[in-house]
Amino acid sequence: MHRRTLPAAAIAAAALIVDRPARAEPETAVSLASWGSFHVGGRLVELSGKPVRDVVFTPGGVPAKVDPNGTYMAFAMYAQYMIPTKPRAKAPLLMWHGGGLTGVTWETTPDGREGFQNYFLRRGWPVYVSDAVERGRSGWSMYPDITPGEPVFLTVANPYERFRIGNGPGSYERGTTLPGCQFPADKESYLQFTKQNVPRWTTTDDMIIAAYIALLEKVGPSVVMIHSQAGLFGWKVAQARPDLVRALVLLEPAAVGDKAQVTALKDIPQLVVYGDNISADSRWPIIRARGVEFAELVRRAGGSVDVVDLPERGIRGNSHMMMMDHNNLEVAGLIQDWLTAKGLWA
Repeated sequence: MHRRTLPAAAIAAAALIVDRPARAEPETAVSLASWGSFHVGGRLVELSGKPVRDVVFTPGGVPAKVDPNGTYMAFAMYAQYMIPTKPRAKAPLLMWHGGGLTGVTWETTPDGREGFQNYFLRRGWPVYVSDAVERGRSGWSMYPDITPGEPVFLTVANPYERFRIGNGPGSYERGTTLPGCQFPADKESYLQFTKQNVPRWTTTDDMIIAAYIALLEKVGPSVVMIHSQAGLFGWKVAQARPDLVRALVLLEPAAVGDKAQVTALKDIPQLVVYGDNISADSRWPIIRARGVEFAELVRRAGGSVDVVDLPERGIRGNSHMMMMDHNNLEVAGLIQDWLTAKGLWA
């Protein structure tokens, strides 16, 4: 496999290019004032006309009649929070994951390194990590009876080739990566990543948006950091409730907001970040072009959007999963500096 570690000189040069302001580094330990979880959103749904059946819940147990007719709670969303003892941020930081994934995206990397959740906690950000509707601890409902459509499942090879880790079709079987790839693509680490993959629906966007709005209404004005599929959710939620979004950080958004409502975003500072090896991919040039076009529409409406291509800042080799790449903390540092420049951290 092709791997590259940036030399110290290149890292120092990248820091100069990014033009990071001087700041005190946080203490190593994280002290929490509170740590917990809750669910938001959801609605009650009625089912009728289904047959009653006998179910044996435990081997050797006595069968119980299960009547599926009745009221169900559906489309709620799970969120976990960690609040530092001495917050330094001016707003909480909400982390929203991409398609077929959960909040684990932001936690420890597949090869055991510190993820974005810990990085921003160490710098005094109250961090909220959620599992979107129908993912992870949010659970999912009967389909198609309650959740329309059916889930999409991915093979082990699919993310390797689609997330710009491998160098084209068949690369997972070959065990080859893109030149300079920063993702931890050794077999053990990559298979650890695939254990995070969960079924996803393509029919639940409205339910997810409603749950994210409910999250913001509970937490209050926040910085929202999104990844991939959540680009749609981040922009649309900000358009629906601009009063509750202090800033948007969008890591390779895979979809955009409502072009007819870009004016709603004009008072929200936005940072859009793209990784490496996009131009040679079959899909990502189109996805990136659409994101850049949407950013320009927001600018024309009077908004502020900074689009950063990491290779142009001397940060190279990043996959679609930049929060897990070997240089993930360098990417996090760029985001931290942008938030500091926007007056959201002191």
